[in-house]
Amino acid sequence: SLRLGDLVWGKLGRYPPWPGKIVNPPKDLKKPRGKKCFFVKFFGTEDHAWIKVEQLKPYHPHKEEMIKINKGKRFQQAVDAVEEFLRKTKGKDQASSHNSTEEKNRRNSSEERGKQSAGEEKRKASLSEGKVKKSTGEGKKRVSSVSSERGSKSPLKRAQDQSPRKRGRPPKDEKDLTIPESSTVKRVMTGTVAGFKWPPSVSEPVKDSDPHFHHFLLSQTEKPAVCYQAITKKLKVCEEDTGSTSIQAADSTAVNGSITPTDKKIGFLGLGLMGSGIVSNLLKMGHTVTVWNRTAEKCDLFIQEGARLGRTPAEVVSTCDITFACVSDPKAAKDLVLGPSGVLQGIRPGKCYVDMSTVDADTVTELAQVIVSRGGRFLEAPVSGNQQLSNDGMLVILAAGDRGLYEDCSSCFQAMGKTSFFLGEVGNAAKMMLIVNMVQGSFMATIAEGLTLAQVTGQSQQTLLDILNQGQLASIFLDQKCQNILQGNFKPDFYLKYIQKDLRLAIALGDSVNHPTPMAAAANEVYKRAKALDQSDNDMSAVYRAYIH
Repeated sequence: SLRLGDLVWGKLGRYPPWPGKIVNPPKDLKKPRGKKCFFVKFFGTEDHAWIKVEQLKPYHPHKEEMIKINKGKRFQQAVDAVEEFLRKTKGKDQASSHNSTEEKNRRNSSEERGKQSAGEEKRKASLSEGKVKKSTGEGKKRVSSVSSERGSKSPLKRAQDQSPRKRGRPPKDEKDLTIPESSTVKRVMTGTVAGFKWPPSVSEPVKDSDPHFHHFLLSQTEKPAVCYQAITKKLKVCEEDTGSTSIQAADSTAVNGSITPTDKKIGFLGLGLMGSGIVSNLLKMGHTVTVWNRTAEKCDLFIQEGARLGRTPAEVVSTCDITFACVSDPKAAKDLVLGPSGVLQGIRPGKCYVDMSTVDADTVTELAQVIVSRGGRFLEAPVSGNQQLSNDGMLVILAAGDRGLYEDCSSCFQAMGKTSFFLGEVGNAAKMMLIVNMVQGSFMATIAEGLTLAQVTGQSQQTLLDILNQGQLASIFLDQKCQNILQGNFKPDFYLKYIQKDLRLAIALGDSVNHPTPMAAAANEVYKRAKALDQSDNDMSAVYRAYIH
């Protein structure tokens, strides 16, 4: 009974039922094979997805039931967005009905005025005719003049004289006057013409229609040109004086912000906190994904959502075009590639491997060398974010290595993140990621230190948070981590053991170039103490406990 335009509740993976609207999919987005499904745009998010009919319910009959089940802030915002949509739709319908009535009244009024005008014209003509008959020769001369004047006007001209002149329009006899075109007029005309766009030709770069995703390229080896168009893809690349370029992958983004998935087969190895969210978003956006995890049970949920199961990393790589991996540390990354039935055994010419793990530059360089030596293509792409950002598809991707592979991953990066940076040669992304996490880890330790100092000096920790949130340090990260501490909730969003690992690697990076990192070194010691207090598998905000024990 559902049809295009209906409001529905849609069940998407492990997420609770969410309000959406059945809409037309982008023309080039293929409908999944198998059971009947509809393309749904979800309110309060940028998500679009094919949803099976059995996972959809009409909005209004189930509204109260769903509101009782779900209490989250984002859910409430989504419901508010639906209600706002309904109000606007109702307002438009009422306005349309009102306008129709007004138009009818205007037509009736216009017809009435026309009849009155015609009667008045007849009366005047009759009076004029009577005066002519009574007049002398002088009167005849005047009649001749009047008759000549009336005869010189066409019926259209007379009608124009009788109707009120539109405001701002020059009189008829001024039509030959030349009016200089102002710059404002030029801008208006340009805007009007620009409002219509012809379908792009093969040689014309297409603009990205997804405003929520950005690519950045940092060229560190060549002097940037002013502008160029890539041959293999329609990419608009506008380079700046700084050497940074913004790349919009136009052919991987469909209208309304929905993503046209690549037709390449995608593999994914590692379903931890970050990997799970990434795979969920790849599937949601229509990618064909094969998954593998060291503990196979974690794959079950994704198999139910349409993913395929790979028995070994080698099998995944050999059956897929591009394989992503996201594991915990350098040792895990090496074991995954070089171990038994590992990635390297599935690599052959043309196979692509993208390592999203946060590791040191030496490790990623070694992995790149062995992959390329077998004819494979390699890209490092560690991600900045946490479990929540991974689930929301709002990660920041730092990539380096094979530039063409970076472009081929465009639709995948858009599904999992809000921004991606291409940083040049292999190793650059690893270094940048460690620096980012070094800053984040040090900041987290400082937050914990401040909150404990407030406590022992008799100050309110909540008041401290309120003050910080009103100042220049205000951020989502600050607020969330402080709330974790105040509520004693250390459920992992970013494991403490992993931020300590990143601090350790960042300090080693500083040592390799003889650069001091005393702040990171101090923070690292606090995290090591927290690990000794059995906080490794808690969130990084549990570093707070190192100060109170």
